Amino acid sequence: PQLPHGHMALPSFWKVVEDSLQQSGAQLRAFCQAFETVAPSPGTQPLTPAEERKVLSLVSKHGPDKLYQVTSNTSGSRELDLTLLRGQIVALLQNSDTKGNTSRWLVDAGGPRGFVPAAKLRPY
Repeated sequence: PQLPHGHMALPSFWKVVEDSLQQSGAQLRAFCQAFETVAPSPGTQPLTPAEERKVLSLVSKHGPDKLYQVTSNTSGSRELDLTLLRGQIVALLQNSDTKGNTSRWLVDAGGPRGFVPAAKLRPY
């Protein structure tokens, strides 16, 4: 079977492919943003016994006023970044990174320590 764009010159064909990939990427980003705003708040999820123990340990180490909840999944892309799941509880260690950037916070996730985008944390 002949491809719908099979008659095109190669540069034109690649332009069509690139345009449709960019369009798909934009649709995917829009979908992800819509999903994050519509998804139920993590406060409704009960903690597992293991999570509860971790929270108690974080409270005893850092105090209840330092606890934050992760509002959406984070994937650590840079060195020392943590990958965390929505709803996880962490303790704030420092509200900036080593370069003084306040959009990345240093947290204790009940074992691993690392950086998380501040925008994805809310007081617990």
